[in-house]
Amino acid sequence: MVQDLNGLTVIISGGSSGIGAAAADAFAARGAKVAVLDLNKSEKHWSQPCDVSDDHQVRQAVEATVDHFGSIDILVNNAGIGAIGTVEENSDKQWFRVLDVNLLGMVRLSRACLPHLRDSTEAAIVNTSSIAATTGLVNRALYSASKGAVHSLTMAMAADHVAEGIRVNCVSPGTADTPWVARLLDQAEDPVEERRKLEARQPTGRLVSPEEVAAAIVYLADPANKSITGTNLAIDGGVASLRLVR
Repeated sequence: MVQDLNGLTVIISGGSSGIGAAAADAFAARGAKVAVLDLNKSEKHWSQPCDVSDDHQVRQAVEATVDHFGSIDILVNNAGIGAIGTVEENSDKQWFRVLDVNLLGMVRLSRACLPHLRDSTEAAIVNTSSIAATTGLVNRALYSASKGAVHSLTMAMAADHVAEGIRVNCVSPGTADTPWVARLLDQAEDPVEERRKLEARQPTGRLVSPEEVAAAIVYLADPANKSITGTNLAIDGGVASLRLVR
């Protein structure tokens, strides 16, 4: 693979597993310097412990990244947690917790990185949203609301920072074959049947791979695509837009 991101530093939150880990690998393969911010240490890339719900930890991790690499050019806001239930079933405590991580976590990390991104000529932010932001999914009220907020935040940030040369976009994966989804399936009465249903829901007949989402994240962050900002890129096997008659 052509290493055309040489010299650029990318921060990836939630980068030790799933989509974040795949993104870390994809950026590294293109020559970027990768900093993983996660509760868990990355086994492959330089990393800092960071809980995105703690503003002090976020600022410390960002400053440690700048001290180590000298700059920040790309931010991937990927850290997030899930939730299952209707508006009746999730408590206020659950709502505050999920929004604190999925939405405010992106706010905190973006806020800490922006002074450094302004110093870059290749600055980009990519947020991980979800098709749940725009597609009604059963028993996902809280999760969908958090990702809908991420989608709206992305568009507002793109408008706020385009004059500074900072591009802001988001990806919206469908159901991805990640450790988090695997844990949800393990909790089902019939994990095999539940996985079959998830696969059947997507027109391609399979779950989205973390590597496919990672490729989209790198594409949006790539300085070669400087006209792309304020964009939501669905990586969902067609589930949000296709209605197939079978």
